[in-house]
Amino acid sequence: MFRDRFWLSLLLTLPVVFWSQHIQHLLGYGAPSFPGSAWIEPVLGTIIFFYGGMVFLKSAWRELNDKLPGMMTLISLAITVAFVFSVAVELGFDASPLWWELATLVTIMLLGHWIEMRSIASAKGALKELAKLLPDKATRIVDGEREEVHVDALSPGDLVLIRPGERVPVDGVIAEGNSNVNEAMITGESEPVSKHEGDEVTAGTINGEGSLRVKVSKTGDDTTLSGIMRLVSEAQDSKSRSQVLADRAARWLTAVAIGAALITLAVWLLVGASINFTVVRVVTVLVIACPHALGLAVPLVVAISTSVGASSGLLVRDRRGLEEARNLDAVIFDKTGTLTLGEFRVVSMHCDDAISDDEALRIAASVEAESEHPIARGIVASARERELEFPEAKDFRNITGKGVVASVDGQTYRMGGPAMVEGLEMPDALRRAAAEAGEKAQTAIYLIEGERAVAVFAVADAIRDASLEAVKALHARGIEVAMLTGDSRPVADAVARELGIDRVFAEVLPEDKADKVKALQRQGKTVAMVGDGVNDAPALATADVGIAIGAGTDVAVEAGHIVLVRSDPRDIPRIVALSKATRRKMVQNLWWAAGYNIVALPLAAGAAYAWGILLSPAVGAVLMSASTIIVAANAQLLRRVDLGG
Repeated sequence: MFRDRFWLSLLLTLPVVFWSQHIQHLLGYGAPSFPGSAWIEPVLGTIIFFYGGMVFLKSAWRELNDKLPGMMTLISLAITVAFVFSVAVELGFDASPLWWELATLVTIMLLGHWIEMRSIASAKGALKELAKLLPDKATRIVDGEREEVHVDALSPGDLVLIRPGERVPVDGVIAEGNSNVNEAMITGESEPVSKHEGDEVTAGTINGEGSLRVKVSKTGDDTTLSGIMRLVSEAQDSKSRSQVLADRAARWLTAVAIGAALITLAVWLLVGASINFTVVRVVTVLVIACPHALGLAVPLVVAISTSVGASSGLLVRDRRGLEEARNLDAVIFDKTGTLTLGEFRVVSMHCDDAISDDEALRIAASVEAESEHPIARGIVASARERELEFPEAKDFRNITGKGVVASVDGQTYRMGGPAMVEGLEMPDALRRAAAEAGEKAQTAIYLIEGERAVAVFAVADAIRDASLEAVKALHARGIEVAMLTGDSRPVADAVARELGIDRVFAEVLPEDKADKVKALQRQGKTVAMVGDGVNDAPALATADVGIAIGAGTDVAVEAGHIVLVRSDPRDIPRIVALSKATRRKMVQNLWWAAGYNIVALPLAAGAAYAWGILLSPAVGAVLMSASTIIVAANAQLLRRVDLGG
């Protein structure tokens, strides 16, 4: 709408400017004269006022009805004064009309608003791009038969086929097949993720070279991608404290502008200036002081920072959390599922000289493959993460209270804890490795061939590869790192030592987690809480910045200010970097939007008239629009900010 009105108003403005007596005198030319040429300015000027200016007049009426006068009120006041004055001149008042000033003012204002709308639309374009990630059709498998259906026709429990290179149409669990899946559009992680039977896949991601059969778990608005779109939209539309401050500043600037215009009118009339000169000064003051750029300064940064965060796997649910992140003094991590995977893994192993680590883990995974025990699943998962291929074991059976036994490649092996190796031959190196695991509160599992233990695996809730980097990055920013867990003190201390964590809260009951956050807050610290479980929700809500791991429960996600899509602790320092960059851009924009008034307002009022310096309404409109363009361009630079990692 602003674009269309701008182009038509521009076409009408050109003849108004060309036939203006003031412009002709200024540039030293004579416009053609013909019957009716004297009416070009008033007729076209009136059309421009009502056609191009009506959008500002309507908006001003809404502002006044809401008792919140702002930029539209100032624009409308300026063009209305110019229009009424020009009409009065045409009706016989002895002065020079302001038709060309009115026409150029309206046209430039329309251009400024068009640029503003395009900037905001561009910032919010991330939502449209996310929407494009979902395919329209899917291949459903019913009784072994394949059928092409619209994605909307799918329901939880359906089985869909995802061919190599296709986008995943729904959230689901792999029922059959292996592949690498590109999740960059959801998590921001560029490396494809290896997916196997039982793993979850997310709508909008791209399947790699393998064929997958996926059981549908979520469709439509319930998918992860839809949730991301919803959070991004809510965050972009939310008003932060900085936006409230900018709105208040805009209202104050409106009051200052109207006051300055009245003072300008009174002073010039008192010193005997012509009414024509005085009205031009008043109009120029109103135009220059228009807080147009001020209204754009914060919302555009908000929209861009939200989309930048989303593209990096940081979903902002509540703007206040992102604002507070720049002031963080301490970050509390929940241990299980946040600093650790929340799943057992082989964290270290020691083998007899006769067998390599990979061979021992390959055999151990074969033996444990049919066991449902969490430790067994951890051993199997560790082998898969090393991309080891292990054969199917035979004659598998449980040995109650001790472990399991199975045949691999024709050889019988046993797997179990200390009870399994009682009375067996045990190399000293394996005994020392098992003792070290016990000191770290890890579980020692033995691989036994015949009557001899050949390997010992230390199994524990594995620390995420990224956790150490995250702690180091936070320490580099001067932020204290604490860990909160219900685990025993030895387990907590072992993890804390490995990661270099400053403070440990161990053996904490779920209902007491929020109290630990409050304890740090009472010390005057600004605290972030990072967690993923239901029992983390009160602590997330209590913290100054609640950060929910995206792979966690819906309750934790709903309680957090910010959601980490890819469950990567390294995203915490990225949040701090984004928060500081966003604040920096807001402050810069507020100065660009309002700071120029310190010099421009006195010049508009005619304070430098004695030195021959006067600003016309058109120049005032250019200055005002220039500040809007600068604010928009400066906000776009936020996209180039390096968040680190």
